[in-house]
Amino acid sequence: MPLNEYNPSEIEGKWYKKWLESALFTPDPDEGKEPFVVVMPPPNVTGSLHIGHALNMTLQDISIRYKRMKGFKTLWLPGFDHAGIATQWVVTKQLEEKGINKFELGREKFIEKVWEWVPVARDTIKKQIETIGASCDWTRQRFTLDEGFARAVREAFSKLYKEGLIFKAPYIVNWDPKDRTAISDLEVEYKEEKGNLWYIKYPVVDENGKETGEYIVVATTRPETMLGDTAVAVHPEDERYKHLIGKKIKLPLAPEKRTTWDGKEISNLIPVIADDYVDPEYGTGAVKITPAHDPNDFEVGQRHNLPMVIVMDESAVMNENAGRYRGLDRYEARKKIVEDLEKSGLLEKVEEIIHNVGHSQRSGAVVEPYLSVQWFVNTKELAKDAIKVVEEGDIRFIPENWKKTYLNWMYEIRDWCISRQIWWGHRIPVWECKDCGHYNVFSDDIYESIPQKVIFNMYGDTRIGQIFSFEEVKNYLYGQNFNQPDKTNLQFYEKFVFNTQIDQLKDEENLKEFLDKNYIKVPVMNPEGI
Repeated sequence: MPLNEYNPSEIEGKWYKKWLESALFTPDPDEGKEPFVVVMPPPNVTGSLHIGHALNMTLQDISIRYKRMKGFKTLWLPGFDHAGIATQWVVTKQLEEKGINKFELGREKFIEKVWEWVPVARDTIKKQIETIGASCDWTRQRFTLDEGFARAVREAFSKLYKEGLIFKAPYIVNWDPKDRTAISDLEVEYKEEKGNLWYIKYPVVDENGKETGEYIVVATTRPETMLGDTAVAVHPEDERYKHLIGKKIKLPLAPEKRTTWDGKEISNLIPVIADDYVDPEYGTGAVKITPAHDPNDFEVGQRHNLPMVIVMDESAVMNENAGRYRGLDRYEARKKIVEDLEKSGLLEKVEEIIHNVGHSQRSGAVVEPYLSVQWFVNTKELAKDAIKVVEEGDIRFIPENWKKTYLNWMYEIRDWCISRQIWWGHRIPVWECKDCGHYNVFSDDIYESIPQKVIFNMYGDTRIGQIFSFEEVKNYLYGQNFNQPDKTNLQFYEKFVFNTQIDQLKDEENLKEFLDKNYIKVPVMNPEGI
């Protein structure tokens, strides 16, 4: 081989190994230098890195190496993201290829499959990062599902809940009927598709519920949701419909009695309401309002205190509120409903249209706007201070025009849905009293001693049950840590979670003595509240 030919495989791996052995990337915490720290944006454990990751990490590495040469005490903290939805979907697809349904497999067995796959994917990514020569400190490697982050999630949730900034409520979410989980706006991809606009006649009725012979026509792209309508809205200044405001109409094809999300019974006679939301120029100028299956209709329903009727289950199959269409997939129900409307003379016309349809980024399923009881962060309250500091000039945008964009976003911000109906990831730290149904939100601040906090965190991470044995606690504490394989789980708790020695749990004798003296009551059954 010519002397001037560079062979990276012979050189780079050798020197990177020497760098690690020499602890060149591990700063001494006692060294009296000015610190410089960069936290690596953790790559998802869902596959291999790409050129974008390489560029991103090179830029970080340049900054870190520059500061290190300038004499700073530098730390580049590496880690990996458990990527709840993405990872669950990857493993789900792997199981489906083998003919295994995750719901039939069950939660515990599914999580076992994920834990089998995650180390392989993580180690592949770590090897790639090492290959490009990243000068990060692997002795401090983290994982967003490790014991320390899990504890931080519970602490943050508990604090925000107590401050009234986290709440549980019915709200319209983006629902993935294939994965059966709520997803964020960022996880919805819109695609242009051919569709139809169906014009449907709703019969007007008198005070006795008898049809008057008059109709109000609404246009919809989703006829199957009409069974959940609880009003028809018109613009208050639309002369065509002023005489109908306050009157009732009969909801075609719907059963006489339907049940709202909170168990109340309502009829298939619904009111005509006036709301500025309606565009008199679009369609017929009359809009069906389905608060449980459309985000705009939900807002209208809130303003007019309308009942909310869910007509599908979590897999987008029509439920009991759909009457004769119960048990049909939403698209099968759509086809049957259109046929029945046509037979009954209530379908005025059909127009072909091109419209944007939301799809789940992961499963590819068409997203269903869906009323669901979820946990939310009160971002509207949090936005107040963020708006104030910009409007008062404490924070300036350059260029200035971005100030308007920012303020528009903050004024229109919606409460943030933080719950997901998935099995892989951080669990909502809320326990329900089986006796009274009260919700209890806990973090380990309910305990005084660190050993007690450790046991609580093990329970919170589902490493042990509410009733546990000495063997279960021992096996986990002295078992190998997933994130730092050279440490036990107890050692990880000591170094990364509590930053102190925990002598009461150090060996089997001390551990047994501690458990015998401290009967840890996990406060799931406490009905007294927070």
